[in-house]
Amino acid sequence: MAGTFVTFEGGEGTGKSTQLKLLAATLAGRGIPCIQTREPGGTPEAEALRTLLVNGDPGRWTAEAEALLNYAARSSHLEKIIRPALSIGKFVLCDRFSDSTRAYQGYAGGCDMKLLDALEAAIVGSTRPALTLILDIDPVKGLERAKARADGSEDRYERKGLEFHQRLRAGFLKIAEAEPKRCRVIDASGSVDDTNASIRAAVEPMLHG
Repeated sequence: MAGTFVTFEGGEGTGKSTQLKLLAATLAGRGIPCIQTREPGGTPEAEALRTLLVNGDPGRWTAEAEALLNYAARSSHLEKIIRPALSIGKFVLCDRFSDSTRAYQGYAGGCDMKLLDALEAAIVGSTRPALTLILDIDPVKGLERAKARADGSEDRYERKGLEFHQRLRAGFLKIAEAEPKRCRVIDASGSVDDTNASIRAAVEPMLHG
């Protein structure tokens, strides 16, 4: 039995992690087995690469180097966590996946899209999300939220500047426009409950099919 792969995407301060946990609780309450995971990360090897990506000076890596590090982490994550879970019929809820690489390193960072296409084809292959929830918020508000909850760690991307985050938001919206059957844009500017209601509405059809 094949499982269901759902990813949460969006810029900084959109509330992805919170909303993923709320959806996991909803699924658990209905007796639907699921796992919660994140990128970059999910395995010890990928978490080690995450540390390199989300800490330090904002300019420490080129966009191409970031893409390669993300895909090295993603390869481990897919092989050890995502594909095994899907193969036994579980829901996999993932905080970021390949769309983040396309948005952060491609649209916002300027990495050649042909490189990203080649990496996705080689590493992700057919293991693509059935549903991608793109949480959308004005970058100014998102960065304010991110700063309010920050503990001083993992803030490398938050420090890249407003113009970067404006390009990032536009990139995620372009991804959603290009693949409307897979992607749902969720307004994340309101309350946690409002956003959660929109996400549950988007996911509900998948629970009956």
